[in-house]
Amino acid sequence: MLSYILFSCLLLSVQAEYCGVRAIIRYTQRLLDESSMSCPCKQTATSSCSCLPIPERGHELACFADGTKHLMENTSSNPVITRLYWTFQALLDRSLCKRLAHSDQCQYETKGNVKEFLKKILTTYQEIDKFNA
Repeated sequence: MLSYILFSCLLLSVQAEYCGVRAIIRYTQRLLDESSMSCPCKQTATSSCSCLPIPERGHELACFADGTKHLMENTSSNPVITRLYWTFQALLDRSLCKRLAHSDQCQYETKGNVKEFLKKILTTYQEIDKFNA
């Protein structure tokens, strides 16, 4: 599956940096439309809400990979989340989006709930799509 994603990325764009932008936007929008988790993020063991990293500029890919991995492991099986995780991980591993991956470590100042995290993914990739248009 990983090789299929990478091959698809190369077909989508001559510039690998913008690889998979529209697919990521589409998958993220689908998750936002389905998601009912908008409760406040609380970093306590009793909270039912996930606290996910809202990345600093240049650390988006690492944080998006970490956050989607957390969602994959802590929610019921969702193929869209799995697909997003593997896409982010492949982009990070192959250093394909340098402006979103200054390092492979997630750096963030705040955490947010699932909706806030997904909105950050969406706005990040919408900016890239607009710039690339």
